[in-house]
Amino acid sequence: MTEEFDLAVVGAGALGLAHALAAARLGKRVVVFDRDARANGASVQMTGLVTVAGHARGAWARRAKRSRDLWAEVCAEAGIRIEHEGLAIVARRPEAATALEAYAATDPAPGSAFYKPDDAHALFPQFRGDIAGVFWSPDELRVEPKSAIPRIAGWLEETHRVAFRWETAVSGFHEGVVATSRGPVAAKALVVCPGSDFHTLYGDRLASASLIRAKAQMLRIRYEEGFELPGAVATDLGVPRMPGLEGLDGVDALRSRLEIEQPDHMRHGIVLIAAQSADGTVVVGASRKLDAAPDAIQSQAVDDLILDELAAVFGRRPKTIVSRWIGTYAYSSDRPLVVEAPEANVRVVVAASGAGASAAFAIGEETVADLFG
Repeated sequence: MTEEFDLAVVGAGALGLAHALAAARLGKRVVVFDRDARANGASVQMTGLVTVAGHARGAWARRAKRSRDLWAEVCAEAGIRIEHEGLAIVARRPEAATALEAYAATDPAPGSAFYKPDDAHALFPQFRGDIAGVFWSPDELRVEPKSAIPRIAGWLEETHRVAFRWETAVSGFHEGVVATSRGPVAAKALVVCPGSDFHTLYGDRLASASLIRAKAQMLRIRYEEGFELPGAVATDLGVPRMPGLEGLDGVDALRSRLEIEQPDHMRHGIVLIAAQSADGTVVVGASRKLDAAPDAIQSQAVDDLILDELAAVFGRRPKTIVSRWIGTYAYSSDRPLVVEAPEANVRVVVAASGAGASAAFAIGEETVADLFG
């Protein structure tokens, strides 16, 4: 042990990198451990969309806005392409329109607005058929996660002198020493960002956090050449799952109607998110199946349900399915953010809402401020 670090971070996904950045900006010497050769968890498996709209009022809304600003800063400094900005939530039913119009009236962000059918069709000609309106949020941004997360790691290493120990498993932390598969490393404090691994480190503390793994089916599709989205796109299916809309007029009625009209979508936890890449392909998701040990099987029936919702918005199915994959992330129905402090200089942090990347940088600042003052 020739070098001592102020902070050791376990996990090189978005949340781990956010903690590394927050500490490095305070002048701390940071080391990041990951048992894989590169980030390979939820951060790179999902859409790469950083959301602002729809978060619960208060702390989560503030985190989302702060994180979005930090994402923009990091992208500019690290040379990461922002694929597109903004989010359009298409109301296919009047109940969804009622809820989204009420949400727009809460002034969630400057530039947010709800457009009624005539204006919506004029502004968003991509959306076909009968729609009850479109909610537009300008703040969302999307990165290509498989390239963005490694680039952030490289930028942290080069610009902020953050050390990375890849293919290195951490088995414990005691009296300022991190026990790893490649030998001990000295550190004054430890942050564990375990993703969906609730058992390897401090499993006893996480056992009471009501955490479970969520399995999501994802696709990358292609429409005809020239097809272009206005930003990310969502639909009615996501409205009842947005904490920021809870209790607004129309939400309960929409949920009841969806249970009747789209019972299979609801049973498989499907929420449509479509986000476009620079090559014109569109990342589409996602289902949600909760399981302590999710399998790796991709169901064609579930993919078809996702594609059905996509076709309902754009009037047709895609020309090509480029690829399919499964993402796994941490989920809790009652604790969207789990922070445990098993020791004064240790924090275990799990973003358990499926929106970890969206809030990551603000959570990192909060944790580091708590540890170092």
